[in-house]
Amino acid sequence: MSMDDTSVEVPGGSPASDDLRQERDELHDRLLRVTAEFDNYRKRTDRERREQAEYAATDLIRDLLPVIDDLERALAASIDPKTGNVATLRQGVELIRRQLAEVLRRRGVEPIDAVGQDFDPEWHEAIASDPIDGHREGEVTAELRRGYRIGPKLIRAAMVKVAKA
Repeated sequence: MSMDDTSVEVPGGSPASDDLRQERDELHDRLLRVTAEFDNYRKRTDRERREQAEYAATDLIRDLLPVIDDLERALAASIDPKTGNVATLRQGVELIRRQLAEVLRRRGVEPIDAVGQDFDPEWHEAIASDPIDGHREGEVTAELRRGYRIGPKLIRAAMVKVAKA
């Protein structure tokens, strides 16, 4: 054999080529195991994320059910036809609103202060602007829909009216 014949495979192979083949097979097996482990990890984290979301939703719903019960009782209450007194009904609905606000507060939800603040497109959605005496340019003069956030994360922007010059 000449020096050029080193690249020709000999039947049965040399010990060096057998070692390389074995190392390649081991690395291939290792790659397959790592790929399978990663796939299992991804599936497990997806399942855990879904379970966590379901748990959070269930927990929130459990906190909201008493509010719904109170709303149903308020709707079932009749207004005295003789006096037309709605004050008691209004007080009941206000109590329910406070109860719901407390559920949200416990969850870290905060209303966004808007009226009197400078318009901030990150927190406010301007739907109207009017020249209004006594207000500075860009000041929020009315809140048409309350906005909410959890810490620094916006849930819903406040719909506002803004003063213009």
